[in-house]
Amino acid sequence: MPISEFCNRDVVFATREMSIPETAQLMRQYHVGDLVVVDEVDGKRLPVGIVTDRDIVIKIIALSLDLNDFNVGDIMSPQLFSVQEKDGIFETIRLMRTKGIRRIPVVNLEGGLEGIVSADDILDLLAEEMTELAKVAPREQEREVKTKI
Repeated sequence: MPISEFCNRDVVFATREMSIPETAQLMRQYHVGDLVVVDEVDGKRLPVGIVTDRDIVIKIIALSLDLNDFNVGDIMSPQLFSVQEKDGIFETIRLMRTKGIRRIPVVNLEGGLEGIVSADDILDLLAEEMTELAKVAPREQEREVKTKI
């Protein structure tokens, strides 16, 4: 299954210039723990980083720094890994595991932001699939009982 069929397409995003209080307000408003940081180029949103609630806590609050002295570009994780829409779930899991990341943007062939997927999203999908698979054996037994003469 391509990741495009499964990713969350309602991505909350920020720009490098956005203030930290604005960023925190967006996270609160949309109940998310991260924002994809984008540069807008020719009408396309090109992912350039991710900023998390943890980035705000670890890099600013824990050091008792002034929130207003920083913007998203100062604290975002700049090494961004992404997957293309056509990539499969297991390719995505492998990349997340090898890079140690829990969230990953999904991009189109031009590099434009199309969605995001998290480890929790994938766990939910796999748990649902495993639940369906677990129902196979009892159904098979029911079928065998009904067909015995």
